[in-house]
Amino acid sequence: MIMKLQSYQDLIVWQKSIELTKLIYSFTKTFPKEEVYGLISQMRRAAVAIPSNIAEGYSRNHRGEYIHFLSIAFASAAELETQLIIAKELNYLNIQIFNESYKPLKEVLMMLNKLIRVLKESK
Repeated sequence: MIMKLQSYQDLIVWQKSIELTKLIYSFTKTFPKEEVYGLISQMRRAAVAIPSNIAEGYSRNHRGEYIHFLSIAFASAAELETQLIIAKELNYLNIQIFNESYKPLKEVLMMLNKLIRVLKESK
């Protein structure tokens, strides 16, 4: 049985991106204070942009706009992926915390990629 979505909040990719954002906020608290306006700010903004753009795109009345905002969410996730790698290379993250955040990020990237592809193919 196919269930109709009532809201963007029903999207698993949105739910997972919210959890990822909370995780990013949590572990960036341990970063050096000199990164408050640098990597901490960048990572938090990129993380917040993912569910925000999913929500905004879903709320548009045109499939093309939805795909556009999902693409922005995907780009923000890719940006966050790069920032996670940088944080690991700078030893701000140990390998366990890196893996705990990298795995859900990869899931979000895969889900966004699939959703974009399905929406493009069903035009």
